[in-house]
Amino acid sequence: MSSKRRCELAHKKMGRPTEKPMPIRVGFRLDKETLDKLDAHCEKSGIERSDAIRKAIIQYISE
Repeated sequence: MSSKRRCELAHKKMGRPTEKPMPIRVGFRLDKETLDKLDAHCEKSGIERSDAIRKAIIQYISE
């Protein structure tokens, strides 16, 4: 990374804090078929993968 790029990153202003910060990252593996279904659902619904996965987890644990 060039020194110019580092300076640009260092001077970048922070945005508004999120209403509900999510600092914890979780990684897992999916087979291609499941990932394709998830991506199709996300595209149809206009949501991000992480949002769809969060909603699915919340729905699953509330049953």
